[in-house]
Amino acid sequence: MALSPRLEFRQAQSLTLTPQLMQSIRLLQLSHLELNSFVEEELLRNPLLEREDGAAPDAEPAEAPERSTEISAYEDTVDRGDRIQDADSIADGYDTAVDNVFPDQSAQDQLNPASRLDRNGASAAGEAPDIDQFVASRPVLSEHLEGQSNFILRTPADRLIARHLIDGLNEAGYLTTDLEALADQLGAELADIEAVLAALQGCDPVGVFARTVPECLAIQLRERNRLDPMMQALLGNLGMVAEHDMAGLMRVLGCDREDLLDMLGELRRLDPRPGLAFDSGPVETVVPDVFVRRGPDGAWQIELNSEVLPRVLVNRVYYASVTRQARGPGEKAFLSDCLATANWLTKSLDQRAQTILKASAEIVRQQDGFLTHGIAHLKPMTLRMVAEAIDMHESTVSRVTANKYMATPRGLFEMKYFFTTAIAASDGGNDHSAEAVRHRIRQLIEAELVTAVLSDDTIADLLKQEQGIELARRTVAKYREGMNIPSSVMRRRRMKNAQQMA
Repeated sequence: MALSPRLEFRQAQSLTLTPQLMQSIRLLQLSHLELNSFVEEELLRNPLLEREDGAAPDAEPAEAPERSTEISAYEDTVDRGDRIQDADSIADGYDTAVDNVFPDQSAQDQLNPASRLDRNGASAAGEAPDIDQFVASRPVLSEHLEGQSNFILRTPADRLIARHLIDGLNEAGYLTTDLEALADQLGAELADIEAVLAALQGCDPVGVFARTVPECLAIQLRERNRLDPMMQALLGNLGMVAEHDMAGLMRVLGCDREDLLDMLGELRRLDPRPGLAFDSGPVETVVPDVFVRRGPDGAWQIELNSEVLPRVLVNRVYYASVTRQARGPGEKAFLSDCLATANWLTKSLDQRAQTILKASAEIVRQQDGFLTHGIAHLKPMTLRMVAEAIDMHESTVSRVTANKYMATPRGLFEMKYFFTTAIAASDGGNDHSAEAVRHRIRQLIEAELVTAVLSDDTIADLLKQEQGIELARRTVAKYREGMNIPSSVMRRRRMKNAQQMA
């Protein structure tokens, strides 16, 4: 068979990820803070975009209303204004002038007239007061320590070392910098760096610049003149303290139970994280993206939080006026590109909101038992179940539920919270949610007594007898450790120690 060139036409469908489509997919998984930041950048870049302020851009002024009683009263007040006393004359009559009530404030106003505020809160210069001027800012740990180091250390070399050591502190106030590496970096002797560190460990708050928890506690005990040899031995065996091994501690320290309880009580009064008392950065409040409420008819109502959704408009009037004045093809191409980008952004924001609402409605429908009765009725649910119900891809549901929060009558939850694995029931009934099983394990442990501390095997047997949940002992231990609950041995020791100290 001879080979020869020929032309063929074929028609096929393929999915091409354009940059705008990729950007739309990216918008789905952004939180409301990241989305507002992205929209702000687009507003600065695109002249055809503007924020929606709730009023129509081309709205005509409304017709003047008819003469009402309020206008008549206003005109009557204006006509008789010469007979109405002003606020100053009334205050003089009651002897409540500012000079009599706040003499210091009156003197300050005479020195700085612009600092006086009127009844609306505006200053004499016509500017509204800044609320930040009246709110005390929390001190920052680095600034607090740097001010103390300037008084403690005398030479510029020591102050330079101190600044590097301060930069190496974490939020809790612990030193994370390696001293030998810092000595090589600065070209200084290791002994000099250790001397500066010893001087800085006496700064306020006491316990900063420690490298370990025992060192942090030792610094605080030394400040209180309570670091005796027995207390040093106790700090060297903090692992036994965490295990509540009272008998082992008494044997190692060579003390009786009363002395040990006194030392443990003194350790509890110390602060193992002294740096957390200072501001380490802005704290963002979690704001829900969706509200779920019970309607008058008993059905659940799902509403998007419009306060966190950016609303933008395309100014087509400005586009038409600017297009007529375009001088060349480059300017026209730029305006066309801005218009296409603006249209795409408004459409993507609307599609994002509709997708969130659609996915939230399906989550609420499937988790009706949880919203009505509590966490014990939380059903196992996967991304595939929601995707098939709303006719979307599983990856789309994963993106739209990422970094999103839902406010329900049961509290504020991340949308990912409702997606849990299923645990089969031993009696052939409905599957149980892993989160509901964890909640039941926590309830059993919280209700246990000192004389009947439940082991992992006992908890597994109780779950099987009560609810038909068949779990292995290692699965119970995994769930318990995931909730930061100690073992039965440590819980028994802790409860006995609490009884003895009480």
